[in-house]
Amino acid sequence: MLPSSIALHQIGPVLETLSAVGIFVFAASGALAAARLGQTLVTFAFFALVTGVGGGTLRDLLIGAPVFWVHDPVPAVTCMIAALLVWFTPRRLWSDRALDWLDAVGLAAFAVFGAAKAMSYGIPPFVAAMMGIVTACVGGILRDLLAHEPSILLRPELYVTAAAFASGLFVLLHWWGMDVPVAGVIAALLGFLLRAIAIRRGLGLPVYRDE
Repeated sequence: MLPSSIALHQIGPVLETLSAVGIFVFAASGALAAARLGQTLVTFAFFALVTGVGGGTLRDLLIGAPVFWVHDPVPAVTCMIAALLVWFTPRRLWSDRALDWLDAVGLAAFAVFGAAKAMSYGIPPFVAAMMGIVTACVGGILRDLLAHEPSILLRPELYVTAAAFASGLFVLLHWWGMDVPVAGVIAALLGFLLRAIAIRRGLGLPVYRDE
């Protein structure tokens, strides 16, 4: 019988690492957005926290799980460390596309972990893939909203599609019987690759035209 769910113990160190990476790089992207606005350290920390845990918070609320960072201080501490790192790093060391690349790493990692956690709570595979997208995208949306920047969702290159690809591929690979850690690494790497190509080449889907 093909697996349709994941036991909590199967999340394991590989997917937990993906989650930690996602939190750190998303938090750093939030702090970097605050740096571009010339904000205070407190604002850096707030941007980092909202960006780092925003998607996971909504996911946990939707799947009926305890909100992860409320019961475990490590994610919040990770966000603060990311904020401090950006605060004490000279602005000239951050390229103009640094936020995009940090976001790309977080997007792929969170998409896979979000889908895996949803499946561990008995969420059906298709909906679990949607939870991966929520986990990956909501933090960036909140960051852009706070920074009064055009939402990353409205940029021409692939974004949600890359998250959907990573989470959907993970669910599919697991459904085919692949071990959870292996499926997670493959899906995250390929999801990041798709987003990276989109950033470098401006790859996007056709837009609606009212003709």
